Amino acid sequence: MTLYRSFSSVQADINSGSVTCRQLVEQYLARISEYRHLNVFTEVYDVDALQQADIIDKKIGAGTAGRLAGMVIGIKDVLSYARHGVRAGSHMLGEFTAQFTATAVQRLLDEDVIIIGRQNCDEFAMGSSNENSAFGPVLNAADTNRVPGGSSGGSAVAVQAGLCLASIGSDTGGSVRQPAAFCGVVGLKPTYGRISRWGLIAYASSFDCIGPIANTVDDAALLLEIMAGADEFDSTVSSQPVSAYTQATLPDRPLRIAYLRDGVDSTGVDQSIREATLAKIDSLRQAGHTVDPVDISLLKYLLPTYYILTTAEASSNLSRFDGVRYGYRSVSTSASPLDLLSLYKKSRTEGFGAEVRKRILLGTFVLSASYYDAYYTKAQQVRRLIRQETEQLFEHYDFLLSPTTPTPAFLLGEKTGQRPDDDPLQMYLADIFTVQANVVGYPSISIPNGTDTSLGDGQGLPIGLQLMAPPFAEGALVAMAKKLAYDL
Repeated sequence: MTLYRSFSSVQADINSGSVTCRQLVEQYLARISEYRHLNVFTEVYDVDALQQADIIDKKIGAGTAGRLAGMVIGIKDVLSYARHGVRAGSHMLGEFTAQFTATAVQRLLDEDVIIIGRQNCDEFAMGSSNENSAFGPVLNAADTNRVPGGSSGGSAVAVQAGLCLASIGSDTGGSVRQPAAFCGVVGLKPTYGRISRWGLIAYASSFDCIGPIANTVDDAALLLEIMAGADEFDSTVSSQPVSAYTQATLPDRPLRIAYLRDGVDSTGVDQSIREATLAKIDSLRQAGHTVDPVDISLLKYLLPTYYILTTAEASSNLSRFDGVRYGYRSVSTSASPLDLLSLYKKSRTEGFGAEVRKRILLGTFVLSASYYDAYYTKAQQVRRLIRQETEQLFEHYDFLLSPTTPTPAFLLGEKTGQRPDDDPLQMYLADIFTVQANVVGYPSISIPNGTDTSLGDGQGLPIGLQLMAPPFAEGALVAMAKKLAYDL
């Protein structure tokens, strides 16, 4: 089969008549079967996808097809798709079937995208390695002994391994960008409120963003352009006009780019990543742009602030999963009859995995009367200070550049904290460079930046480069990402 790496190449072959949508779907289904060991899909919509392909082939012949005709995608298992299962990587949702389609997904369907399946993820999007799924871990196609990143690990590997052309994930603290970096693909997190969250199973409502994962910046920009915009079902979505991101250009002047000093000077950053980041900085300077090192004075407070606030919001959001209305319910036996309180406790204990239970407990703790002011209120104050410092930074610079992650993909089980000498907090440090964009609500993108050839199964491990821009500057962000990815 032809392994397509861009939508433009798919369109060219469709327009020339050398491939049909049905043939595309059949090729992807064959490849999904071949790479089943990566554990990417929790459900494959083989019949649905082929039926949709036939419908779109007729539309193409009649000249009435939408902008995404011929694009085959997967969706993360936290997005609702009517009459299809949605599990959020958890036993808690059991055999639950979505009653409606998420706004972002519907907008893609309206443009004739083909959804080929539901993709594995960390349970309720809580994790940085895709090892927390009730359906088992996803494996990195570059080295199956290593994690793909999380929580959108299945979505990233699907694109990496050519199991679909693009994926739709969610990003709460880097869950689109971090796995994109680990898998050598493009991951885009838009401004908070740029894409409606209607139909996205909530983890932390003031942080969650839906975002595309693709092989090219152009494809990610196109998907964003179609998904973005106002939505009557989501009061937090922005009503600002949606730009033609695929046509965006940069100002005709030298740019001012800040780079995070800790991203290249810190001993916690892998040497290969430091070298790759510095090489890109040198290329920008040689192209005539101003590139300055900057320090984020509150950098060490980013992760504590993020985890205090997200666990608090998770505690509230996940309280609806109680074993009564839908989802998993613990079974009462004659030896262990259940009253209502016992039903709640047993259903939630058995239905949720260890990482989700831990975050619910942490969130409940920081929201408790005795600790609310000491933790939750203080974290909200620090979040405001981080936003103010970020705003001041962008008064002087067009972009903020950093590595996406401090290391390449790590080994399966390396940071789960299961061994006596393990430090479970090391897993959280994988998000050190990505959480700022979610804390402040700014757009950010990860693009491939070479490989670490000293690791991996011979082909090396991907390295990611991250760019952040001011709110609703996605056009400039993708234009700069294209320059970094292709021109320098």
